[in-house]
Amino acid sequence: MQIIPIPCLTDNYAYIINDNISKIVGVVDPSEATPVIAFLKKKNLQLNYILNTHHHFDHIGGNLELKKMYNAKIVGFEKDKKRIPGIDIALTDNECWKFGSFELKIIYIPGHTLGHICFYFENEKVAFTGDTLFSLGCGRIFEGTYEQMFSSLNKIKNLPKDTKIYCGHEYTEKNSEFCISLDSRNKKLISKINDIKLKRSNNLPTVPSSLKDEIECNIFFRCEDEQVKSSLKMKNNTPIEVFMKLRDLKDNF
Repeated sequence: MQIIPIPCLTDNYAYIINDNISKIVGVVDPSEATPVIAFLKKKNLQLNYILNTHHHFDHIGGNLELKKMYNAKIVGFEKDKKRIPGIDIALTDNECWKFGSFELKIIYIPGHTLGHICFYFENEKVAFTGDTLFSLGCGRIFEGTYEQMFSSLNKIKNLPKDTKIYCGHEYTEKNSEFCISLDSRNKKLISKINDIKLKRSNNLPTVPSSLKDEIECNIFFRCEDEQVKSSLKMKNNTPIEVFMKLRDLKDNF
């Protein structure tokens, strides 16, 4: 399996998934069609599937143009089918679906939106998390609740630690500034920030991240950590209360 990040708009990523065995090709969250088409033409690839994690325009904006050009099938969440343009295949929570010679599982992760899903390739240990989990961050809560987002993040947190995380945006450097402001003694975070700065200075993507890195460095995964709770003056608070505080602080960071 080849996975290629395609920069779109200002800071979005679409992802080309190329199954070299079956020759099936998909794209995850194409916010616009033009850069996706340019890559497909350059590599002489035909697009078979369009996979949408949620309905926001910066994740589905290229759907209809790509579908028309390639006669590709659009795949999304059954409960969001009225909000995903051109959807052909509506999948449900925990459903497994064949993508060429691979199999993916749908993980329902509401919070950012009420119809958000993760595409998880269990055998390959690859997760497309859209705008729920970012590298060193998490999505804003637009439609769901704090509790839903916290629960969704924990679903991802419980995947194998060597899972590769492909998120929807290049927010990592800005996210790292928020994390270090409240977790300044985290040596692994400091090391990761150095790596992030090097990549961005060379105009390279910071994705994929690993789930292990996120658990160790992403402050939204560290709501039980004593250093984080101390920084927030919340030593006696529950993890969900810490998460709520962190999400509110990040909204205004």
